[in-house]
Amino acid sequence: MVSIKGGRKRLVTGAVATATAGLALGAFALSGTANGAPKTAEAADAGRHAKPTIVLEHGAFADGSSWNGVIAELRADGYPVIAAANPLRGPASDAASLRTVLDHVKGPKILVGHSYGGNVISQAATDDPEVKALVYVAAFLPAPGESALELTNKYPGSTLPDALDPVTYQQADGSTATDLYIQQDKFRHQFAADVPAQQAALMAAEQRPIAQAALEEKATTAAWKSKPSWDIVTTRDLNIPATVQRFMAKRAGSHTTEIAASHSVSVSHPHLVADVIERAAHATVR
Repeated sequence: MVSIKGGRKRLVTGAVATATAGLALGAFALSGTANGAPKTAEAADAGRHAKPTIVLEHGAFADGSSWNGVIAELRADGYPVIAAANPLRGPASDAASLRTVLDHVKGPKILVGHSYGGNVISQAATDDPEVKALVYVAAFLPAPGESALELTNKYPGSTLPDALDPVTYQQADGSTATDLYIQQDKFRHQFAADVPAQQAALMAAEQRPIAQAALEEKATTAAWKSKPSWDIVTTRDLNIPATVQRFMAKRAGSHTTEIAASHSVSVSHPHLVADVIERAAHATVR
């Protein structure tokens, strides 16, 4: 386990990555033009797409923009990236939505989930041989039969219930359902305490609600049982207590990194999150 306190730490430096990439490209150019033969279009295309695609799944009270800093890091290091839109309606239906994205992307993939997004990737990646690794970012790793709500309450520490703003509405069939938001004046403290206040205010205004039923729905599969996983544990998390995160990571046998960060670690520490994702890619995709 790697433990990081007090800020950012680059695990793979940009200089090393750049130098390595330069050497690799140089060697490729020499071999491609040996005996005066120019590189074929197919060979050039293969070189451009040698790295796995990183597919990012956001969680509750967030959207794809929560990955912006991570995406910038990954793209700078040459990774193709997709930040999928999570409907936040329930693990089974959300996983089906994510599967449409995964089926469209050819080649090896690294699947990354934040918070409730961990539920979704655990189901969506099951039986997909092209998903080479799972990366959980302050996320749920439910076993079959477990729900996000059950895991949250497994150990004390979450203050999320008192910060919620429930909205009940009538569905087309006449039944009622409830969406959950975080109260905007409590959002930063609860969800993003280490994010600059102005940025956290934007996140609060842009947050997407999750169906209460989604947090109560039980998982049916767990891809972490058969695929290698990496896990970032956030020790100042008020949504999913660190004790809960450690329990799930240990059970899954994940490669774990701990950092003193809020639940919004992908926003406050994008360098770290990107580096853990790249370590998963390096370890599993040859």
